[in-house]
Amino acid sequence: MNSSSSQAKFGLAGGNSAGCETVLRLLGEWWLQVSGEVPGDFLEFAAASIRGALPLSQVAVVRAREGSWETLASVGAGRALPWELLADALDRGVPCERDGWWASVAGEADPNATSATLLVMAAQMSVPPTSVTQTAVTQFGASLSAGVLEELARWLGRFYRQRGELDWLRKRIARQESILRIAATWSATLDLNELLVQMAEASTRLMQAERASIFLWDRPLRTLIARPALGVQGGELRIPDHQGIVGEVVRSGTTRVVDAASSAGIDRSVDKRLRFHTRNLLCGPLRARAGEVLGAFEMINKRGGEFTAEDVECLEELARHASTAIENSRQHGQLLQSRNTWADQANRGVRQIGECPEMQRVRATIERVGPTDLAVLVLGENGTGKEVVAQLVHALSERHSHPFVAINCAALPETLLESELFGHEKGAFTDAREMRVGKFEQAAGGTLFLDEIGDLSPSGQAKLLRVLEDKTVTRLGGQQPIHVDTRVIAATNQRLHELVRERRFREDLYYRLHVVAIELPPLRERGDDVLLLAEHFLAEFSGKARRRPPGIAADARRLLREHRWPGNVRELRNLMERIAFLSPGDSVQAADVSFTVAPERGPDQDARWQLPMAEATHDFQVEYIQRQIRAAGNHMSLAAERMGLHRGNLYRKMKQLGMPVDQDRPE
Repeated sequence: MNSSSSQAKFGLAGGNSAGCETVLRLLGEWWLQVSGEVPGDFLEFAAASIRGALPLSQVAVVRAREGSWETLASVGAGRALPWELLADALDRGVPCERDGWWASVAGEADPNATSATLLVMAAQMSVPPTSVTQTAVTQFGASLSAGVLEELARWLGRFYRQRGELDWLRKRIARQESILRIAATWSATLDLNELLVQMAEASTRLMQAERASIFLWDRPLRTLIARPALGVQGGELRIPDHQGIVGEVVRSGTTRVVDAASSAGIDRSVDKRLRFHTRNLLCGPLRARAGEVLGAFEMINKRGGEFTAEDVECLEELARHASTAIENSRQHGQLLQSRNTWADQANRGVRQIGECPEMQRVRATIERVGPTDLAVLVLGENGTGKEVVAQLVHALSERHSHPFVAINCAALPETLLESELFGHEKGAFTDAREMRVGKFEQAAGGTLFLDEIGDLSPSGQAKLLRVLEDKTVTRLGGQQPIHVDTRVIAATNQRLHELVRERRFREDLYYRLHVVAIELPPLRERGDDVLLLAEHFLAEFSGKARRRPPGIAADARRLLREHRWPGNVRELRNLMERIAFLSPGDSVQAADVSFTVAPERGPDQDARWQLPMAEATHDFQVEYIQRQIRAAGNHMSLAAERMGLHRGNLYRKMKQLGMPVDQDRPE
């Protein structure tokens, strides 16, 4: 660019080539400073460069905002600035001079702005007005106003705005880099509790807040669960989902900023519990990929001020990454539980072997009741396969991808019952060194199998009934109810209706559990199913013994059919396991079938002989009718005929004995 074109570009009058060169040189220096190659504050740098390039004793840059002045940079002699001259320049929008001072708006002023932030540059001449004639001062000022200073003032405003934009962009890039690093850490963390702690710690550092909490929404219980919650036992705070700013955020799905001047909506009851004072807060929703609100992300007490629009944008960005990480963590936990559940079922080899009419009816009932959410009561002697039935019902339900948890009620001492079923908090009793989740929570979403329910203590029955009715549990030593969506399948080898009559089992709990009853026949009444099961177990254990499954000779088959099987399927399974590992031949002979001899009980050992005649007669009649109905394939008319009764008389007799009457049985 030649001298004349440069002068025209910068509007310098009188062929002031020296002034043009000065402007170009200073602009080059300013650009290096703005672009970051020269460190320091831009306005201080620019004021110093102007004073060094021109015959000026003082250069200052001030900011006018909402009727007040603020000095941003001042270089040179520290004389008081000419505020009236600055106000004139601001009002008129043109350079002004007075008493050796020159002032101009830096950059283009917005004439429509009512409270705009504007920069005004002031410059004092090196030669005081008293040392030269007024004419000289005027000429000097005129040349300045028309030349270099005016041009530099205009460019100063442009560079200052550009520096601000670059600073904002650098800050935004640095913040995005921090968020991406944080998000990468979150995505690699699959444990939900650890993930929530990481979120709170990282967000407080990034946003300069004192505390942070992530609230997860338990919709069925209408509760917000905050973790981590400093100062709360167990690090977990629970509040109703309609309470405070957080409740408003999860229900509206919008971000809220509460500053110190408008903190009336802050829930001070939580502050009191935590022994903490909330000055201001920023709270935004956590949304799933499908848009559903999962909870809220809350920042408390901005260090050194109030939360800004940039903080809102930062929190919303963090909330998006946090929601994704929380969903991934939950899905991983569910997949892990599903994998463990299916692996356990595969290891246990859940199958139901048998083709007798009674087992076909059991299988049909399982197929009907499995897809429902009805409570099931499985009845049968020890060893008949009650847990297998429960597992098959669970596998056919929509809960099959969630846990199947089994517990033997007869093995639970009264002192441990509540802790095992409902869990306990740390310190709830002497040996409670840490919080423990109970069986109901472990089976959340799935199925809880309560075996030997008839042996549950009266206190345990009352507590179980409350859980079945309310669908909530309270851990031992805790106060907060926890919603549990768990299907319950119970089993017993006892006659529960008799226990109810004897007031040893709660009647209301009996009807709560006895929505659908599945009664398993003893093995001695299943005919050729004994041989099917024997061959199945023999093949299974022969594979483990690394041998070919032996056949079963005719005399051995006869022994298997004639045996009374007091231990039912469990006894047969143990026998076949012993034969598979110890029998040397390719065929199972009668000599190989050695039954475990059960101790015979004489009249003085059988509890029934200790009963009064009326009760003993009652028990015999119940057992007699049950056996006849099973032998008739549940065909009531046929069973009544075999007993020498009319079908209606049979029904009346069953009601008198307190036996359940199923009107849907075949007539």
